[in-house]
Amino acid sequence: MLFTDLKLIEPLLNALSCEGYAQPTPIQEQAIPAILERRDLLGCAQTGTGKTAAFTLPVLQLLEEDRKKDPQKKLTVLVLTPTRELAIQIGESISSYGRFLQLRHHVVFGGVSQQSQVQAIRGGLDILVATPGRLLDLLGQRILNLKDIRYFILDEADRMLDMGFVQDVRRIIALLPEEKQTLFFSATMPPEIKYLADMLLHNPVKVEVTPPATTAERIQQSLYYVEKTNKRALLLHLLQDASVERVLVFMQMKYGAERLAQQLKKAGIAAEAIHGNKTQNARQRALEGFKKNKLRVLVATDIAARGIDIDDLTHVINFELPNVPETYVHRIGRTGRAGAEGKALSFCDWGEKSFLKDIEKLTKQTIPVIKDHPYDVPSMHNTIPASNTGTPPASFGGGSRGRRGGRVFQQRSF
Repeated sequence: MLFTDLKLIEPLLNALSCEGYAQPTPIQEQAIPAILERRDLLGCAQTGTGKTAAFTLPVLQLLEEDRKKDPQKKLTVLVLTPTRELAIQIGESISSYGRFLQLRHHVVFGGVSQQSQVQAIRGGLDILVATPGRLLDLLGQRILNLKDIRYFILDEADRMLDMGFVQDVRRIIALLPEEKQTLFFSATMPPEIKYLADMLLHNPVKVEVTPPATTAERIQQSLYYVEKTNKRALLLHLLQDASVERVLVFMQMKYGAERLAQQLKKAGIAAEAIHGNKTQNARQRALEGFKKNKLRVLVATDIAARGIDIDDLTHVINFELPNVPETYVHRIGRTGRAGAEGKALSFCDWGEKSFLKDIEKLTKQTIPVIKDHPYDVPSMHNTIPASNTGTPPASFGGGSRGRRGGRVFQQRSF
């Protein structure tokens, strides 16, 4: 199938041609016709499958149709997304796909002055892309209202849950008109997200291009057992391989990400960190440096990294395993995008064996173990994983991270 088969208007097809796109991805192929029919949609697809274009293209077309009936400028589209990086990425997609349409959009997020955002809103918008916190701030100041919203897109709903934004989302939903078209996208569908979707959507079309929490077939996964104190040495050992060209390294906490980036720089490796303590400008500089190959390694926390879309990312390294198994799927999905191949390497110490067990249970895959490395811990290979509390056996040292009483909790300080 080609984009020309999806009944998209000429300005959008011209924009796609400029971007070099001719064939839609599976989620685009299924979602675009349903959205053009003005149906609510529930989209479940792993990261890197083209979700942004799946909703941006048809919504731009619907806006163009609406404008012919009602030329009055007013805010009718709200895209709600969890992080500023993802919001910026969506804004860039709207600019690219809507380049031949006379539609105005703006992106608002926290951590920066709101002055330019307020000026853009007061100047008149068709589309607003926002993170929950800044949107609620602007609503509270009565700088904007949502009374004319006809299209509401909730993107990365599961990450909203992870970041503790569900109550903010509920507050925003309460301010929206009852009559609207809602597009709900999530990479995974835990019970809390399913409940939110059921509450928000009306007779939706469901698009699920891969089963929830599956991992991309093109990603070669591997596991390294290693003592916690030897993880940095193992990373430096792996970076001696010239084929490890561009690496996204995941950490759990912001201070750990910053420390590791500094240690890599001292070792002569071009590296930077992005996390919640960095200013927006610093995060964007680091990300641009990574995209332009000025940096070999980008060290990131999960919240800062959501929405990173980098072509030809060769490797993802889980320096620390995530305590939420769905997060593993998001992380490794940063590589192997758009049909490319990628590699995902994961370090596992004694305290993380229960996290590994949860990941393999969720993905229904056993990650191949690499034994031929200088920091291998042979005694870990056949050891029964620790209990679901995430606490390793007392004789192994270490401690739990991220669970209480067997129930996952989230920290919002990343």
